[in-house]
Amino acid sequence: MNNLENIHTDAAPAAIGPYSQAVRVGSLIFCSGQIPLVPDTMEIIKGDIAVQARQVFDNLKAVAEAGETSLDRAVKITIFLTDLGEFTTVNEIMTDYFNEPYPARATFEVAALPKGASIEIDAVLAV
Repeated sequence: MNNLENIHTDAAPAAIGPYSQAVRVGSLIFCSGQIPLVPDTMEIIKGDIAVQARQVFDNLKAVAEAGETSLDRAVKITIFLTDLGEFTTVNEIMTDYFNEPYPARATFEVAALPKGASIEIDAVLAV
């Protein structure tokens, strides 16, 4: 496929494996999962789930902006939590980053995430 465009920004964590931060194809951007890494240090931000969720949404926001779009253009996000008991807190934080109509969403509790993270979120954005 020669119509795939890599999207990268230093304002979000570098990929920690063989993948892109995001890829644009046509009018959609597919963002890889973001964990609460601080871009400058590549370390998990210290703090509770609210602090970590904000870092993840900030990382996604930076990738969206690098793709010349915004989180308000998200059509689908997937949230992975190691503790589904944090669901309500993440919902509250999400409203600081998205406006109605909110994107479609799925949320899953998982056994583990990369680098011991408590949360990971990926997104599909319209351009």
